[in-house]
Amino acid sequence: MNAKTIRNTAFHLHRWLGLIGGTLLCIAGLTGSVLVFWHEIDGIVLAQRFGRIIPAKERVSIHAIADTVKTAYASKGLTIGGVSLPEHIDQPYQVWLNDAADRVWYVFVNPYTGQVMGDRQWETSWIGSIYSLHYKLLAGDIGQWIMGIVALLTLILSITGIILWPGWRKLIAGFKIKWQKAHIKRTNFDIHKVAGIITAVFLAFIGFTGFAWNIPQAKVTDIIYAATLTPKPVEPVSKPIYLQQPLAIKDLLQRADAAVPNATTTYVSFANKQEEPFRVGKKQAQETGQYGRTQVYLDQFTGKVIQINDGVKPSRAEAILNQFGSVHFGTFGGRLTQVLYVFVGLAPTVLMVTGVVMWWYRRRVKVPTQREVNVAAEVKW
Repeated sequence: MNAKTIRNTAFHLHRWLGLIGGTLLCIAGLTGSVLVFWHEIDGIVLAQRFGRIIPAKERVSIHAIADTVKTAYASKGLTIGGVSLPEHIDQPYQVWLNDAADRVWYVFVNPYTGQVMGDRQWETSWIGSIYSLHYKLLAGDIGQWIMGIVALLTLILSITGIILWPGWRKLIAGFKIKWQKAHIKRTNFDIHKVAGIITAVFLAFIGFTGFAWNIPQAKVTDIIYAATLTPKPVEPVSKPIYLQQPLAIKDLLQRADAAVPNATTTYVSFANKQEEPFRVGKKQAQETGQYGRTQVYLDQFTGKVIQINDGVKPSRAEAILNQFGSVHFGTFGGRLTQVLYVFVGLAPTVLMVTGVVMWWYRRRVKVPTQREVNVAAEVKW
């Protein structure tokens, strides 16, 4: 296949996939821009709704927080799923619970007094709604599949856009935008090519990771393990013991601390089925991110450490998979890349609008003016 054939194929794929999936790409991008800083925005929302926390010397223990929430919500038919510890001293514990319909509730607890500050249902909260719109169009499993396909389209559009970029022929032409005395089609083309090439690599990674998450049937994780020649770890499970109750949360946490000393506990996921392990999230000093990547799995009945996922020394496959979140949400470079990702999220809308304008002018059936002939000679679209 020669270069001209590749370029023509890329051109038609790029145009029609963009027109077909453009609106959904805009939805994913705009909601994604909001989600980049959702933790910071939500912190302000929670403080206004439930009040601010005044730091004290010592925090209430995790097991005490769990007992408090269990007691307070015992009559509501909710099952406690785990506890997320605050990253900053003025933030609450967040305890998540599930109801019979598998809806998630978050209970916010003052880490110094142990007092329940309030709760909210995730699915109906402002952030839950935006998140659901982002990855499944508020449409359940079908919506998740649709947005998974949209993520794949994003990857294809990014690759074809890179192929079509005119800067490969002349670098300065790839970044030049003609504003004055330019036909609207030419100006839109220039905006499209510049915005596209600046964001294409980021959008490609976002599309790939979104596709992998939304459509697990694609077996992307398995492919990564196979490609890196990494044995896939066995799913950790607890082994029920006849007539024996699970160990106390306090004891299990102590064993997790002993397994990974000098690490900070960031969250705890409780075992609500007999075969489920007790999971503790840890953040070691060398790790970045809010929660870290280290995980300790324990048998809930014996307290035996079943598995440790070391965030500092991951396997080859885990090293790749651990980066999915940071490249999708833009946290890999701190605040700088997060701000950049806000604009990356806006890019699909810019690209959609400019692309539609170019397509519209191309499909108009009329005798071209000399000026339009000149523009067409400069821009093939």
